[in-house]
Amino acid sequence: MALTKEITEDYEVRGKFKIIQKRTRTAIMEDGAEISYKYHRTSFMCDADVSGESDELKALAGALWTDEIKASYEASKD
Repeated sequence: MALTKEITEDYEVRGKFKIIQKRTRTAIMEDGAEISYKYHRTSFMCDADVSGESDELKALAGALWTDEIKASYEASKD
């Protein structure tokens, strides 16, 4: 019997300020068959530091978080 752990991530973009939600799925496998899994979600606002995140998330943030989106978000905080 061999147990392994598989971790995958997917992304969802929500709302006017292009909030990026990262969903991490951790699956426990036994001899190639999934026996358990769980999800963890993290949200990133357009003023977040994503430098420590995956290249995929950094590219998504770079494409979505325009100067206009960031300025609009900052103005909404007043």
